[in-house]
Amino acid sequence: MDPSLSFDPVAQSTLSLQSFEGKFDVKDFVGAFSEKLIAQSKADSGPFDPKPFIRTFEAAVDRLISVRKDVQAKTEQMEKGVRVAEREYSKKMADLNRGFEAVGTSFSSMETKMSEIGRTVIRIGEQLESVHLQRQRAQAAYDLIDYYNHFLRDDTSKLDTLKKEGREGRRQVAVLLRRLSTVAKEVDLPSAEKTRENIDKYCEKFEKDMLYLFDRCYRKGDPKMMHHCAQTLLDFNGGASCVQVYVNQHDFFINQVHEDTQSEDTTMWQALPDPNTSPPRNETSLNDLLAEIRATVGQEAQIVQAVFPNPPFVMQVFLQRVFAQSIQQHMEQLLVRAGNVSDLAFLRVLQLVHIQTSLLVEDLKQYESPSLMSRSSLNSSELSRSLSGSVASGTSVTTSISAMLETAMEELFVPYTEGQRYLERESKCLGELYSNFLMVFTRFHERVNKVKSSMFDRMMGQLNSTSTSGTSSAAAAALMRFGGYSAEKKEDKVTEEPLREEDGMLSVDVAETMLKWHAEAIGRCVELSPSSDVPKHTFALFRALAEAIANGYMETGLETAQSRLEAVDHTKTEPSFQALSVLSTVDLICHLWQQYVNIALLPLATSSVTIRREMVVFNNQTVSKIEGTANALMQRLTDAVLSWMSSQLAKQKKTDFKPRNDDLSFARVNTEPCIACCEILEKGRDAAKANLSGKNLEVFLTEIGVAFHGLLLDHLRKFPVSATGGLMLAKDLKSYQDTIATFAIPALHERFEFIRQLGNIFLVRPEILKSYITENYLGRIDSTLLRPYLAQRSDWGQAEKGFNDGDAGADETGAETKGLRDRFGMGRLSMMMKDLEGLKIGEGIQGMNMPALPSGFAGSFSISSRAFGGGNGRGDAGNGRGDASAM
Repeated sequence: MDPSLSFDPVAQSTLSLQSFEGKFDVKDFVGAFSEKLIAQSKADSGPFDPKPFIRTFEAAVDRLISVRKDVQAKTEQMEKGVRVAEREYSKKMADLNRGFEAVGTSFSSMETKMSEIGRTVIRIGEQLESVHLQRQRAQAAYDLIDYYNHFLRDDTSKLDTLKKEGREGRRQVAVLLRRLSTVAKEVDLPSAEKTRENIDKYCEKFEKDMLYLFDRCYRKGDPKMMHHCAQTLLDFNGGASCVQVYVNQHDFFINQVHEDTQSEDTTMWQALPDPNTSPPRNETSLNDLLAEIRATVGQEAQIVQAVFPNPPFVMQVFLQRVFAQSIQQHMEQLLVRAGNVSDLAFLRVLQLVHIQTSLLVEDLKQYESPSLMSRSSLNSSELSRSLSGSVASGTSVTTSISAMLETAMEELFVPYTEGQRYLERESKCLGELYSNFLMVFTRFHERVNKVKSSMFDRMMGQLNSTSTSGTSSAAAAALMRFGGYSAEKKEDKVTEEPLREEDGMLSVDVAETMLKWHAEAIGRCVELSPSSDVPKHTFALFRALAEAIANGYMETGLETAQSRLEAVDHTKTEPSFQALSVLSTVDLICHLWQQYVNIALLPLATSSVTIRREMVVFNNQTVSKIEGTANALMQRLTDAVLSWMSSQLAKQKKTDFKPRNDDLSFARVNTEPCIACCEILEKGRDAAKANLSGKNLEVFLTEIGVAFHGLLLDHLRKFPVSATGGLMLAKDLKSYQDTIATFAIPALHERFEFIRQLGNIFLVRPEILKSYITENYLGRIDSTLLRPYLAQRSDWGQAEKGFNDGDAGADETGAETKGLRDRFGMGRLSMMMKDLEGLKIGEGIQGMNMPALPSGFAGSFSISSRAFGGGNGRGDAGNGRGDASAM
């Protein structure tokens, strides 16, 4: 490379060391050398000449190698300098570490020496404190002996001088007197008795002076001096006398003693004995008293905190006096006044006072705070010395304010809730309310139902036999009045108001009122009873409710309705379906009652599994009893309807289905018995649909329809039917069928379709009679069972011969067919009717057990299924019916 080759300034600067120190770009670096050469190459029109480029790049490479050598030399020089600096740094750090270790060792040695000195000082301090305490005790003993000798000589001048030195002097006198009293009791010398008397007299005088000073400062409103007196008396004898003076002289208690003015709440007291009004939420005089207590306690808490060294104890004494005097006296006045009104008024006032007092207790608990913790202006050593001989009972706070308030409130209500007192009074009140409420209802049913074995006599026997406890006796005595009984049987008053039919009707509103009263009693039970007694008391009140609403109300209505049905001869008088409305009302009342039991009563017995189980069993037994009475009533109504229809069918004339050929006979649409039976069926259907529902409705209508079907089967065998009379019979049967069709019972549709086809055997011609009875429903019956009905045809004498011939031919076909019929139960007409049923009559008609806690009552009635037309008084034809008597 030509050494004379030189670069332009730009290329020269690019090859310097500074260009590599910043951001380096290879493309820019190469371009700095080649841009000028590229421009020259483009300007030369000849072929491309690489030599300029080669020379330039070779020179640049040489320059770069030189730069690299310079950089390497500088790097080596700097690395040497760094290594030297690192060695110097390590040496300095080692020297510093040795210095720090030496300092740490020095400090450790110093700390050890200081600890030894400190332990020595502590031992010296303990010895000094022990010596000081010994000196204090020796000085105190010396002072006690000195003052004792002064009392022995009846000289109190030294104590009098000390007492006049101010607050500190009085406190020292208090401590000295307390100790002197203790010493005087222990000394046994000839002159000790006189000395003891002198000390006691001086102590008594000192206490009186301090109490007088406290009282004077209290009247002046000087809390600092009051605090001094309280603290001095605390050091003297525990301060109990000071607290008593403070409480006894408080204006609040003085005003409560001398003032007897009460705010009269006339409206509340007038509404109090009315069970239909809501229980009172407040009473004016009670509210005023409790408001005054809240305000007074709020003020006294601040005063007690500032005056007394033991605020919790003073607050407890003050609050105990508030409960024992102010609240208890006012409560007794209210309860005495309410007790003169009625038991309900007494219980309502008792609950009202309990609720208001509970709220007061919760409000007063806020005063149990750290600010009311015991404190004293003395330091700890002085306090320990001052309290060493104090009366423990006067200052010790063994219970918190909250516990004291709970105890005070419990003691306030013990005279009214202890043992069975509350429950007996609540049961008695509830029984009296129900007795008075159902008095007219009971008198009505007692007059209607005067049978000796009535519900009232049975209930009296049950109550007398089970009334073993005081509570049961009280409840029994009250509940006996449901039946018009009392402890002494009284004659009916001549001036009794006349009874109306409405007085004896069951009403859901009456049941709701009884449940509302009971719910109020349960609310009082929860409020006034201890939580452990709530299940037991709830069960007792539940029994009282069951006796009233179940035995005394619903069962009475059911039995009276049944007695009315039994008192009427339904072969002569059309039955009334009023009993169905009674059943409907009982259904609604029982449903409402059971909902109340489930929602309100059973949850209260959750804490006691045994009592809850007993309540469930008792509830089921009570409802089952009502169910049985309701079933008996429905069965008796069914019997009455069937007796009436049987008597109407018995009025059928022999000529109704064998009329004379006159216009009058054919002008009738139906016979009179048919019209009467259809009317009673329609009335029963309408009454049942209006009062029953679901399975009860189906069972009731099915029972009547099936029994009436049996009556008709027996009825058709009794009357001869002519060809023209068959038309009248067909119209009657069609009316029966149409009426029964409105029952909407599938099983009855098929039964009465069979009756219609059976009636048509009197219409068909003799020559087709045999083929007719082998078709449809009649074809499923053995023809021999139809002979009693065929024999009623007026032309049976002529048709019987051909019919018998046909039977003989049928007998020759062999015994196989007969055996097949017997196997399928076609040997009897009743078995055929069971095959016709689309619905099993017995299904759902059997007595259904009541569930443990039924949500409804309507689905629990039961009516036993009976044979079609079985039983006397329903048109039985005696032995002449043959096999059809089983229908």
